[in-house]
Amino acid sequence: MHRGKGMKFVGDSRVPAERKPNIPKDYSEYPGKTEAFWPNFLLKEWMVGAVFLIGFLCLTIAHEPPLEKIADPSDTAYIPLPDWYFLFLYQLLKYSYASGPYNAIGAFIIPGLAFGALLLAPFIDRGPERRPSKRPLATGFMLLALAGITFLTWESVAHHDWEAAAEQGKIVAEVEFDKEDEGYKIFEANGCISCHGGDLQGGAGSPALVDTGLTPEEVADIAKNGKGAMPAGMFKGTDEELQKLAEFISGLESK
Repeated sequence: MHRGKGMKFVGDSRVPAERKPNIPKDYSEYPGKTEAFWPNFLLKEWMVGAVFLIGFLCLTIAHEPPLEKIADPSDTAYIPLPDWYFLFLYQLLKYSYASGPYNAIGAFIIPGLAFGALLLAPFIDRGPERRPSKRPLATGFMLLALAGITFLTWESVAHHDWEAAAEQGKIVAEVEFDKEDEGYKIFEANGCISCHGGDLQGGAGSPALVDTGLTPEEVADIAKNGKGAMPAGMFKGTDEELQKLAEFISGLESK
């Protein structure tokens, strides 16, 4: 069709007028090297994916996930631990130059510079060589990053208190109690909640106060004189308040 001065518009339709069956091309000239995507190759992909999916489902049924108890925001003694792929950043934030007032350096600046260097490596070293020995900058950046991540991850695992972590995350029996009870208010007012948690299920190094099996007299003695990691003199209330707290804790039983 002509329109304007010397302009030509050519129409081209790639939709065939006659519908033909979906017949794969003939790959006989390349024996063993290629095959039709549908259905040969796709069927193999589905079969492999199904095997891995069934295997993963069997693994989840055979081994229960290591779940911890429900998170308690009032438990200030809880020691958090991220997943393994964040352990190197977790360890970095433990050092004095990357924590506290310098937290922004450890959380943003150092990781930003490290990952930025990895992103810039292909632009800095633009050589056509593919051998690592002939690409010193890119290889050096990668080896330095791997060495740093490996070292920090190892340090985090080696210095973590795994026994305390297992104890603090242990799922214990739940108990229903009234938070308006006078004994719980005394428990909260004396700061016991910071170690034993708002649900009285314990924390890092602090035992749960449910199903203790202790008499009120024994509970009062521990609250006043301490036991184990709990020092003496933690309770600051009166003798009457101590008696009410002891009776409240002694009566906590799971149902």
